[in-house]
Amino acid sequence: MSELLTGDFYQFESLLADDERRTLLRVREFLNDKVVPIANDCWVRAEFPIDLVKGYAELGVAGLALPECPGSKPSGLLSGFLALEMAHADPSMATFFGVHTGLAMGSIAACGSPEQRERWLPAMSRMEQIGAFALTEPEGGSDVAGGMRTTARCEGDTWVLDGAKRWIGNGTFADLIVVWAKDVEDGQVKGFVVAKGTPGFTATKIENKMALRTVQNADITLRGCRVPESHRLAGASSFRDTAKILRRTRSGVAWQAVGIMIAAYEIALRYAGEREQFGRPIAAFQLVQDLLVKMLGNATACLGMVVRLAKMQIVGRAVTGHGAFV
Repeated sequence: MSELLTGDFYQFESLLADDERRTLLRVREFLNDKVVPIANDCWVRAEFPIDLVKGYAELGVAGLALPECPGSKPSGLLSGFLALEMAHADPSMATFFGVHTGLAMGSIAACGSPEQRERWLPAMSRMEQIGAFALTEPEGGSDVAGGMRTTARCEGDTWVLDGAKRWIGNGTFADLIVVWAKDVEDGQVKGFVVAKGTPGFTATKIENKMALRTVQNADITLRGCRVPESHRLAGASSFRDTAKILRRTRSGVAWQAVGIMIAAYEIALRYAGEREQFGRPIAAFQLVQDLLVKMLGNATACLGMVVRLAKMQIVGRAVTGHGAFV
């Protein structure tokens, strides 16, 4: 097998089983060949390389962490390293993948009925349908439990959604959007799967972003958007269910952060070895060496934390505080 990442100083990746590491290396090869060469250009143009979705699909790792997906063999450690690897290559593309698999697919897996999971997850795991997760609003982020303004009104076997969502990743091109709205009847937050093209649903790209520019964040407007009862997530009856999805995905964000840290260290190390000052590489100076060691130490400590968290999650010993701490 190929070498470990330079920034994986304690070789945590070697904790993976051989078949898991082969999967990770296959993903790494794809990212290095297809994503890394175009990442900066996509960032400058703030455009998403939609043609790469087929390549991501062929990797066969969408929904890998969801036991509800056909053929899935969940491994918390492998899922974490995949999130790290994708962010190491490009944080924007890692966000695209995390929104689709963790938030959108995760919502359906955790809150959908068996019939709903069978209806949507297989195609989403093959990335034939891309998902988005619409929770945040113009006046609130993931704290909208008490102040959610998007409403849902039941009319027979149909729900009517009205309101607005903001900063919705994948929102401009997603096929299925999980929309969270407050039921006007009981005041509880419920989840709905809205298909692209549904009348009353519009998504507008947010322009002039400074970060994650490749991610296609959208302003979503819902005006009399009618969805059938069969598109209401059967297991989502309050904001507690929404928070459950956020808890499940929080550790994945931490893994992404570690991937970015490792990439930053490796870029700095490479530059320090190439940049010369006073006739020798700046890596030869102790002040620069000290900075590099601090970067590596911080990345190593954080990687150790997320690896430990993954192992606690596997045996069911992790609690909400553990995920929040990382």
